[in-house]
Amino acid sequence: MTEEGHLHTLSIRNLTVRKGGVEILSGVDADIRCGEVTALVGPNGAGKTTLLQAILGQVPYTGQIRFCRAREHGQGEPRIGYVPQRLSLDRDAPLTVLDFFALSAQRRPVFLGPSRKAREAARKSLEQAGVGHLLRRPLGRLSGGELQRVLFALALRDEPDILLLDEPVSGVDVAGEELFCDFLSQVQRNSLFSLLLVSHDLSVVTRHADQVICLNRRIVCQGATTEVLTPENLAAMYGSDAHLFRHTPADGHGHLHEPGE
Repeated sequence: MTEEGHLHTLSIRNLTVRKGGVEILSGVDADIRCGEVTALVGPNGAGKTTLLQAILGQVPYTGQIRFCRAREHGQGEPRIGYVPQRLSLDRDAPLTVLDFFALSAQRRPVFLGPSRKAREAARKSLEQAGVGHLLRRPLGRLSGGELQRVLFALALRDEPDILLLDEPVSGVDVAGEELFCDFLSQVQRNSLFSLLLVSHDLSVVTRHADQVICLNRRIVCQGATTEVLTPENLAAMYGSDAHLFRHTPADGHGHLHEPGE
């Protein structure tokens, strides 16, 4: 337990990442709590995606990333799910959503057809993500919102302890964004995995995140969402010209305008 009585899924200490001699992240200390939504916010170039890559073990770093939570059904490293910001794919490729799932779930070639185990796992996770009807749909014909749901379903397939989402609603319209985030919150509450969400949209953050980590190559501030997203902290991250505006008085969701937008 921490001093506030919360277990952590992972603990990051003195994390530094250098690329080509340039320091991308410097001395990052952060904790992700079990069963909560933590938002990672900061300006472009702040190192948010790099931090996710470090957690995934995709970039070298100094410092420590320690997974603290043992899985309920046994000891070992927690499972990590990941939804990238975008997926490059050939829209004309003859690949269905089921084929896409089978690529990472079976050893035999996909052209021989998906195994029963791969098919059942795909159906189950797609239904959990609310898109079971897309199982046989050509991958190239999915809308941006449908593709995000499919990637989300793929990340859920292995029952992650922590799910990393990098701008999961980029390229999705506002209505689709709200639907996705509402559904994401519902699934997260039911499954009790920890969620680390990268987002530029503070309406998403203020509505869905329990905790916020403000990053600009180093930690600017972190803590409870309502305590962290203050005008002073936003100015420290984005500059004095950054400000919040409201959609309408009814929705109460703040969006961030960065200088130059």
